Amino acid sequence: MKIFKGLLSVVLLVNLSMAAQYVIKFSHVVAADTPKGKAAVYFAKRLEELSHGKIKVEVYPNAQLGSDKVVLRKMKFNAVQMAAPTFSKFTGLVPQLGLFDLPFLFKDENHLHKVLDGKVGQKLMDMVTKKGYVALAYWDNGFKVMTDDKRPLIKPEDCKGLKFRVMSSKVLIEQFKALGAIPVVLPFSEVYSALQQGVVNGQENTISNIYTKKFYEVQRYMTITNHGYLGYLVVMSKKFWNRLPNDLKADVKEAIKEATAKERVWAKELNNEQLNEIKAYAKKTGKLEIDYLTPQQRALWVKKLRAIYPEFYSTIGKNLIEEAIKEGE
Repeated sequence: MKIFKGLLSVVLLVNLSMAAQYVIKFSHVVAADTPKGKAAVYFAKRLEELSHGKIKVEVYPNAQLGSDKVVLRKMKFNAVQMAAPTFSKFTGLVPQLGLFDLPFLFKDENHLHKVLDGKVGQKLMDMVTKKGYVALAYWDNGFKVMTDDKRPLIKPEDCKGLKFRVMSSKVLIEQFKALGAIPVVLPFSEVYSALQQGVVNGQENTISNIYTKKFYEVQRYMTITNHGYLGYLVVMSKKFWNRLPNDLKADVKEAIKEATAKERVWAKELNNEQLNEIKAYAKKTGKLEIDYLTPQQRALWVKKLRAIYPEFYSTIGKNLIEEAIKEGE
């Protein structure tokens, strides 16, 4: 009986592998248990179900196939079929994606998703698709908050004179200059030690990044500004996409739609859980003060930082910015 069951399992595996007409290698650089990692696995399972095994998806987390930059090059030649890099990886190709770096562009999560899922989001995906990738969906990391080691950041002028680590982004550099702060471009891997050693006074990041990298342990203050957004763009190799028949393309679109809905829920849940962990640390140790902006205080930040928008009309597009703002009205 055991031999029979073993043979049956082998036959089923062989049949499944024979049924798979297409194989997708889905690369990402984070752990499998993150919202992005879980969504990639969900997408893989759902697409195999929808395609009745015609498409097999292999998920490679933790940069197993290389960094996002390396993988994007491989995708041009169809050596890798899918990835979900941050928007910053595409701004060299599509400068308009710098839209998401603009501070206080979005009122809240609802406004953000209206933009991502509406005309503005589609226009940006079309721009990426013209550059040799097929843009499929936007996945959330979360909104950014600010931390520092000197004083609570309640008013915009509280940032004056402080050194803030930023990603390599012209928008983010101008954001901190407008606040009277000193932007310092550093790789993400160097942020913890730079904060610890006082090379910089503060930084901006999502709750999940602050929590997993323990930035809160080497900072004195954290303000829940929710001033900017970090997200991922899920893309597919154009060469691979063009090989797929229309019915399987429809399966990919449905699977990614369902996975996107799941990912956004998981991202929100994780950020809430990790913020609670940071709050527990603050209460237990007394080493961290967490502040929230009132609507009146937030309005002052919005007025101060939206003043930099005209500087990016030529690269991002005035109409695109205004259209994104209008989505929240």
